[in-house]
Amino acid sequence: MMFDKLKQLTKDTGVYGISTIIGRFLTFILTPYYTHVFNRADFGIFTNFYAFIGIFSVVFIYGMDAAYLKFASKPVIGDKKDNFSTPYLFVFFVGIIISVIIFLFQSSVVSLLEISQSYSYLMKYVIGILFIDSICVIPFLTLRLEHRAKKFAAFKLINIIVNVLLNVFLISRLKMGVEAVFISNIIASLTSLILLMPTVVSNLKFKTNNLLLKRLLKFGLPYFPAGLAAMMIQSIDRPILTHLTDISTSGLYSANYKLGIFMMLFVNMFQYAWQPFFLQNAEDKNAKEMFGKVLTYFTIAASFILVVLSLFIDDLAKIHFANRTIIGASYLSGLNIVPVVLFGYMFLGIYTVFTVGIFIKEKSIYVPVITGIGAAINIGTNFALIPVMGIMGAAIATLAAYFVMAVIYFFVTQRFYKINYEYAKLAKIFISLFIVAVIYYLQLFSGTLTLTNKFLMLLLFIILLVVFNVGREEFIFLKKRFLNQGAKN
Repeated sequence: MMFDKLKQLTKDTGVYGISTIIGRFLTFILTPYYTHVFNRADFGIFTNFYAFIGIFSVVFIYGMDAAYLKFASKPVIGDKKDNFSTPYLFVFFVGIIISVIIFLFQSSVVSLLEISQSYSYLMKYVIGILFIDSICVIPFLTLRLEHRAKKFAAFKLINIIVNVLLNVFLISRLKMGVEAVFISNIIASLTSLILLMPTVVSNLKFKTNNLLLKRLLKFGLPYFPAGLAAMMIQSIDRPILTHLTDISTSGLYSANYKLGIFMMLFVNMFQYAWQPFFLQNAEDKNAKEMFGKVLTYFTIAASFILVVLSLFIDDLAKIHFANRTIIGASYLSGLNIVPVVLFGYMFLGIYTVFTVGIFIKEKSIYVPVITGIGAAINIGTNFALIPVMGIMGAAIATLAAYFVMAVIYFFVTQRFYKINYEYAKLAKIFISLFIVAVIYYLQLFSGTLTLTNKFLMLLLFIILLVVFNVGREEFIFLKKRFLNQGAKN
């Protein structure tokens, strides 16, 4: 029974991940493209602006998304239109106020981002993207609540396809510079808004329910600091790196950081499936044992992805296609940060596994505190290591933040929802990683690292995983899950 439920989790991870994989991959395609058409300074300019967009996307929505999901899923105050209109109108008008404030202080924002004032004109696009995207959040959530998953996924994919095609057209055909990135994004965001207008019109009435608004703000605002801290961990390193080095170095870092997308995709897919899985199975008599095994299986899968990509990322990045490498030659010197980025995302996934106790025991008060600690560690480590280690310091700062958050989450949640994780197996996984890492770097520094040796190291890691971690139960589960499935196909 337990392995049947774990099988369902693996299946749900795949189902939830389909639209995410397609969307993220289409967006990722732009990274290699940009590295061939933009120099590192231009790449740094738009990634610094997008760091600002990432952080302020949380400011524009200030937890109202979580509050809307909470109160609209089972309305207790007002009717369906009240529950849509009140958060939508409030987000709309607060968004206008925030947009005006940013516009008035745009020169200061550009300076804070360590970008030349000659690019301050791009702020009008930044403001437009933030505002339009914020007023699309509630309608998109409505599609989820109404179980219109196909329409939700289709609209998201249309947005991304429009964005990608416009980028290529404006840059390749019209020979536009970095401005093309922002024009493409704002048109794609407008496309989403137009597609969502029937949902808005059918649910909107021009009146707010003040009692509902108070409840929405009371529930949603505590999510704001946690969301802001989480986004800072993901984005703040770019402007800090620019401040301590230069915009070109920031561009080099950002391009190579994006190569960690494959681990990020895996973690995102897992996140979509994990929360409903543990909430639905929380009352199972074997729940804690099952959740313990989930951590083991996640760590095995993530460590395998980590090893494969770390061993072969440089070979993949240097593959020639149409007389060009996958990423521009001037960006290849930053590939050494990719394993660190992958490792950081792995700990983000482990941190996600530990959230089970927070949700089940309703201890969300710890979330902003732990995330805030992670953000503080990220910022402090960036300032400490970048002057010494350059872009590697920035990558280590992100890894440090996710690692510390995972550790704190573990100790906090174990106090009120103790799970006996498979510590011996987890230790053996990390020992296996350590052994392969030592061999890799010894060969790297001695100049004996070859493609054949990389495949041998991968084989060694697989053997270690099997010998150390896969017992009879796990072997039967994996055989049924993968070998039998392959036979069906």
